[in-house]
Amino acid sequence: MAVTPRDAARALGGFYSLSLDSLAGILPSRFQGREFLTQFWFVARVSLVPTIMMSVPFTVLVVFTLNSLLLEIGAGDLSGAGAGLGTVTQIGPLVTVLVVAGAGATAITADLGSRTIREEIAALEVLGIDPATRLVAPRVLASTAVAVTLNGAVCAIGLIGGFFFSVVLQNVDPGAYAAGVTLLVGTGELVLSEAKAAVFGLLAGLIACHRGLSVSGGPKSVGEAVNETVVFAFVALFVANMILTAVGIAVIGR
Repeated sequence: MAVTPRDAARALGGFYSLSLDSLAGILPSRFQGREFLTQFWFVARVSLVPTIMMSVPFTVLVVFTLNSLLLEIGAGDLSGAGAGLGTVTQIGPLVTVLVVAGAGATAITADLGSRTIREEIAALEVLGIDPATRLVAPRVLASTAVAVTLNGAVCAIGLIGGFFFSVVLQNVDPGAYAAGVTLLVGTGELVLSEAKAAVFGLLAGLIACHRGLSVSGGPKSVGEAVNETVVFAFVALFVANMILTAVGIAVIGR
C-alpha cells in the first residue's frame, strides 16, 4: 500500500512526540535504572561480536591502503598518523553506525514489536504506566551508552590491529608508528568521535522504539518493522555522520 503524505507526516509527528516523552523519562525522579542496566547488557550482547568482526577488516583495509601510499612516497614513518586519524575519526563511527543500526536497533524493534502485538503496551497504558518512561527511555539511553562504549572499543582494536599489520606485515618501525598516532589525533578528534557515537546510538534507539511501538497486525508486521528500522536508521545515521563530520572539521580545524 502506498504511503500518503498524511501518513508520513503522522509518522514523523509520532516520532517527535515519542522522542520528547522519552527525554522526560530520563529525569532522575522517573528513570528506570534496573531496566536501563538490563537493556544495556541486552544491546551490548547482540552488538559486541559484530563490532569485533567488522572493526578488524575495516582497519586492515584502511591501514593497508594508507601504508601502501605512504611507503610509495617514502613516508612510511607517518603510518601511525594515518591509522590513528582513519580509525578514530572514520572507522570507529562508521562501524558503530553499521552495528548499532544493524544489530542493536533491530533487536530493540523486535522486542517492542512483539510486546505490541501481544497487547502488552496497551495493558501498560490501561494501568496508567507511560510506555515512553517505562520502556523507551531506558532503551534509548542504553543504546546511546553502548554506542559510545563500542566506539571506544573499535578505536582501540583499530589502533592495535593497525600496529600489528603495519609493523609485522609492512615492516614499519614500531617507534615511528607509536609516535605518529598522536600527530593528527588529539583530544578534539576523540571527543568528536565519541559525540558521533552518542548521537548515532540516540537516533538508532529512538527509531527502533518508534517502529516497535507503532507495529500493527501480526508477526509479519514485526518483521517488516525490523527491516524498516535498518533502512531508516542507516539513512538517519549516515546523514548525521556527514553533518557532525562537517561541524567537527570546522570546529577542530582539520
